Amino acid sequence: MALRKIFREFMNKRVPSPPLLTARHCSSAAAPKIPHSAKKGRLLTGATIGLVIAGGAYVSTVDEATFCSWLFSATKLVNPFFALLDPEVAHRLAVSAAARGWVPREKRPDPSNIGLEVWGRKFSNPIGLAAGFDKNAEAVDGLLALGFGFVEVGSVTPVPQEGNPKPRIFRLPREGAIINRCGFNSEGIVAVAKRLGAQHGKRKLDETSRNPSSSTDEVKHGGKAGPGILGVNLGKNKTSEDAAADYAQGVHTLSQYADYLVINVSSPNTPGLRMLQGRKQLKDLVKKVQAARDEMQWGEEGPPPLLVKIAPDLSKEDLEDIAAVALALRLDGLIISNTTVSRPDPVSKNPVAVEVGGLSGKPLFNLSISILKEMYVLTRGKIPLIGCGGVSSGREAYQKIRAGATLVQLYTAFAYGGPALIPQIKAELAECLERDGFKSVIEAVGADCR
Repeated sequence: MALRKIFREFMNKRVPSPPLLTARHCSSAAAPKIPHSAKKGRLLTGATIGLVIAGGAYVSTVDEATFCSWLFSATKLVNPFFALLDPEVAHRLAVSAAARGWVPREKRPDPSNIGLEVWGRKFSNPIGLAAGFDKNAEAVDGLLALGFGFVEVGSVTPVPQEGNPKPRIFRLPREGAIINRCGFNSEGIVAVAKRLGAQHGKRKLDETSRNPSSSTDEVKHGGKAGPGILGVNLGKNKTSEDAAADYAQGVHTLSQYADYLVINVSSPNTPGLRMLQGRKQLKDLVKKVQAARDEMQWGEEGPPPLLVKIAPDLSKEDLEDIAAVALALRLDGLIISNTTVSRPDPVSKNPVAVEVGGLSGKPLFNLSISILKEMYVLTRGKIPLIGCGGVSSGREAYQKIRAGATLVQLYTAFAYGGPALIPQIKAELAECLERDGFKSVIEAVGADCR
């Protein structure tokens, strides 16, 4: 009866309709009507999940670990259907499912050799979800429950904006890639702050009710989002003439909920944004944003670390300038990298390659890892780097780590592979570390650059 009730609830309740989510950001005041394809999507997705729950009830009689493994594997049944939907509709359904808790919850502990501490924060594993999936912080708890070590929301702009006209997301499934030109579509910092504040309050209440007598000296894993780490990626509005003021506003409003903050100056879909990566422009910007953060009142744990996300389409001179600024201003980290405007083989042969926008996914891997290695050398390993771009396996995550990444993010591979990909990547990474004699992730960081 319980299973029947859950399934009936899924089918009868409408999914909340915050502005349509895309592959980079969403915003709107009124909820759009769900197209026929989305209604069909909800019906078939509900049917599939109903079968998964029913089958899972039997499997769960074995043990929790077996059931958890089966449930993650079962999500592969839904992937082909999502591939038939419009990319933005599929994305919105995925975010809504995670927000409602209609995704598997990882109950198995992560391998001990992939846990690490960065910026004084304990990560259960180094695999994170990049910004652009949960643009408006709707599904933080559900996404962390999938087993990510950290989730980055955003980019969030000060004022709500629609982004670029649709269609603006294009799949290249044979190449394992996506081209997007979303243009920072966002609900804005006020909406996101309300959402994160509500989630934070509920989490604190749950923690208190579960363990009212817990010691304040107890070592806690995770961060402000509970068991995992939450990053907030900040963007500027398209029509803004003062980028620093936009980022400072984001810091003032959202930093209290973030375990780390990101200044995004590398999206190719906002005119003039990448100009902020120049040496003088970046130095002035970072100084102002750091000042905005440091003028706020902070407790014992101090302010959240501040990172900058850079593009892969940079010259050696550009990289040297960014490294110099990062070292001089003691930046807390860099994310390498955003999407590329180039079209490396085999993408160049695909007719979709003519679409304007940033390319993500497998074809970005070689370009992003070469930039990562270069930056690790230029910063002399003194600044934590997050490797992002083209990761779709534990072996590739391990390559990023050996190239200088302390943490690793993925997005496009998750969009194609779904939840089943996460435990697979973590297990492969643990095996790679053990095979090469590394007792921890930290030991392997930059191994190919030494």
